[in-house]
This record gives sequence, C-alpha cells and structure tokens, in this order.
Amino acid sequence: MAGRHYSASSGTFRPRSPALLFLLAFLALSLLFYIFCISSSSSPHSTGHLISSRNPNSGIDYSFVSSLEKFLTKSPRSATAGEDTVSGTTSVEDARKLDDSIWKNENQRLYDEPFYPAFSPLRVYVYEMPSKFTYDLLWMFHNTYKETSNLTSNGSPVHRLIEQHSIDYWLWADLIAPESERLLKNVVRVYKQEEADLFYIPFFTTISFFLMEKQECKALYREALKWVMDQPAWNRSEGRDHILPVHHPWSFKSVRKFMKKAIWLLPDMDSTGNWYKPGQVYLEKDLILPYVANVDLCDAKCLSASRRTTLLFFRGRLKRNAGGKIRAKLVEELRGADGVSIEEGTAGEGGKAAAQSGMRKSVFCLNPAGDTPSSARLFDAIVSGCIPIIVSDELELPFEGILDYRKIALFVSSSDALQPGWLLSFLKSVTAAQIKEMQVNLAKFARHFLYSHPAQPLGPEDLVWRMMAGKLVNIKLHTRRSQRVVKGSRSVCTCECRQPNVTNPGPLS
Repeated sequence: MAGRHYSASSGTFRPRSPALLFLLAFLALSLLFYIFCISSSSSPHSTGHLISSRNPNSGIDYSFVSSLEKFLTKSPRSATAGEDTVSGTTSVEDARKLDDSIWKNENQRLYDEPFYPAFSPLRVYVYEMPSKFTYDLLWMFHNTYKETSNLTSNGSPVHRLIEQHSIDYWLWADLIAPESERLLKNVVRVYKQEEADLFYIPFFTTISFFLMEKQECKALYREALKWVMDQPAWNRSEGRDHILPVHHPWSFKSVRKFMKKAIWLLPDMDSTGNWYKPGQVYLEKDLILPYVANVDLCDAKCLSASRRTTLLFFRGRLKRNAGGKIRAKLVEELRGADGVSIEEGTAGEGGKAAAQSGMRKSVFCLNPAGDTPSSARLFDAIVSGCIPIIVSDELELPFEGILDYRKIALFVSSSDALQPGWLLSFLKSVTAAQIKEMQVNLAKFARHFLYSHPAQPLGPEDLVWRMMAGKLVNIKLHTRRSQRVVKGSRSVCTCECRQPNVTNPGPLS
C-alpha cells in the first residue's frame, strides 16, 4: 500500500489512494513554482526583464545594422504615396478643407472620449515620401557601412556616427510596422490626415548629410522641403504639428530655418548659436532624444561580476571646439591622478571595446561637453552601470519630464570642476551607500535608452510618445491661435526669451 490515513468516525486506518497522493503532490509543487515566479518577477531590483530581452533568440534587435538588414529584406525598396499625400502644390482651399475635416474629427472625439486629449493614444500620420528620401538612403547606408575607412575630418567613423544618430530609423520602423507586431499602445498610426494628432516626416537627414556629396545633399534637402511644404496639413498648421528628426546638429542645416515651427527631434539644444540659430529650438516646442549607445548593455550578470577598481574613467577626443574646450583643461587637471584613467580615442570597433572595458571597470565616468553640450558617452556610461559625472553647463537631457537624472548621475559646474583638486575630493566624498543606490538606479534606467525593434514598453521610442502627449494640447493651442491672430501683431507668441540652462549640482540625494 502507498500509505494509510486515520478515519475519526471509525477509529481505524484506511488505505490512501495512490492517485490522490499524486494529485496532492502535483498541486503542492505547482503552488511552490507559482509563488517563486511571482516573487522573482515582482522584485523591485529585478532586471530579469532586461536580461531576457537581450537574449539573441528573443526576436528583439538592438543593433541598427542587424535590424536594418531584416527591415530592408521585408520592406519594399520604394514607397507609393498614401491616399492623402499630395504630390504637387496645394492651395489655401485644400488646407481649409483639411482643417474643417480635422475639426469635425476632434469635436467628435471631445464628446465621445471622456479623457480626450489627455489620456488617448496619440494618432500619428506617417507621410509616405518618395523613396529617394527614405528607402534609397537606407540602402545607401546598407551598401556602404563596411567601408570603415570613411572618416570625418576629426577622425570619427562616419557610419558609426550615423548609427548613434539613427533615431529616425527606430521611430519610423516602429510606426510603419504591422499593428499586430507592435508593442507600444500609446501611439497608433492613422491613414487619414483628418484623424491625425501629429504628422511624422520620415526623411533620413543624417544619412544624406554624411553619405552624399555636399551639393547633391543640399539639392535633396530642398526637394524634401518643397515636398513637405506642398502638403495641405503643413500649410494648415505651418508645420506646428509636424515631427522632423534632425538628430545630428549638422543635418538639414541649409534649409531648416524654413521649418523652424515644426517639432524637431534633437540630441541637445546648444544656446551658443554654433549649431542652431536663436529662436529655432526650445524645450516647449522640440524634444531631446538620447543617442544610440555605442557599447553593449551591462545586464544584471555583468553588473554583479564587474570589479570597479577605477575611480574615474574617460575615453574620447581630447581637443574639441566651443564648450568642449573644457576637456583639455580637465585632462590637464586630472591626468596622472591616482584612480583616474584617461584615454584618447574615437568610436570605431577598437574604440568601442576599449570604452566598454574601461566603463565596466569604473565607478564614475566623466562626461564633459564636446562640440555640442551632449555626447553618446553619457548613454554609454548609463548602460555600462558607470555613474556619469556631467560637466556640461548647457546640457539638456532626454525625457527629463519623466526621468530624474539626479538619481543616476552627478552634475558638476565647469567652474567647480576646474578648481585644483576639487573634482577628485568631491568624488571621494560620495559614500558607498550613495554609490550603491545610484548603481541600482542605473540598472533600472538602462532600458529607457535601448532602441530596439520591435520597440519595447518604457524604451526610448515609448518615452518619445509619452513626452509628445504632454505637448499635444499646447501644439493645438498654437496651431489654432496662429489661424486667427493677425499676422505681425504683438499678440504673436514666441518662446525665444527662455532663460539659458545653467548647471546646479545641488546636494547629493
């Protein structure tokens, strides 16, 4: 017999059923497994979702080159215009008719959707531009990216620069993917312009700038400008509800003054006038997006195995222009100091390996300004679990309406950083508990800076649309206001008087 149990009514033992024993054991094991799974997935410090998402067999691409290869294999080489797209010059009447259709649609949503527009998914119309602005440029990159000898004037690999500014590809690839394959629920693609909240312009400005001859590129920019400005939706709003990816500060430079009312997707906002003219960019209108990281994610296993024996690490170009001149001064101050590692190099394959190794061995990573206030180095540090030390007084950061960077980085003013001995004393004063807390937060924040296809919830593509949703009511306000305010009147509203950003390190939290 398999066993016995006691019967209270008879006072005797009766045989226990083997089937019943097996069933009870199976239920007990199932319960234990369920409790284990729940506790693991709900752990506040768990990064298991991040590790699984990096699994090469998970079907998620984090590499621009790999994702592009698959995208071009599945996608047509050329695109035909959408049903609402106009291929010639439009009239004022075309814009007026579209405006009336948009008003009817918005009016219906106002009364049908209880929280519109605050909590409704964004509706984005994606222009289907001629292939010379889209697919042909992607193919140009695809067919030449192995030519590693192609360098910029300062020695940076051209194709690597394109990759780190490839936000236009990641956003577009997600928007035009079949809805059944998309994971983001806060934005939907619409195919009728009157249903749209925003309009996306899928022109690859960075690829064209770096891979085309100068005059050929400028001619293409002019063609793209005319094509967009011929659209009724553009003329209705003067571009205020149009999204333009210009993530490299040199891209689209010759014609972008004609599109300054559009929403620009930028790497930063240089207020010195070196890259953007006064009044072209400001936070109320535009959006800062992170660079694509050059290094691989240091996941939970990597973080636990990393032995961070270096106090402060920097690798990059030491001689830069504009605000980046501080680099040479910082190097002069820090070189040779105990626990400090400073290397000069670029972002090629060898540079990637050296930067990744150095960041994973370091507690703090120095992030000074470059030619512009920002650089990809900041996001390399974040995904490497290395606490960024930001010395860039004019820096604006991605998604700062959602993310609090004070929890993962330390901000130091340029004047403080250049005082003899100040920076190292400051870093040595940070307690082990503060370092641990920031490292834990870095592990959580890393997912917000990993572009991927399909785009992941809480990834950068997702946060783009969350930030856009916060701008939507203001976009509609200025669009409607522009349609009724007398041109040239003092009532025309601008945001050009904004105060420049100045770093305030504040107390350590």
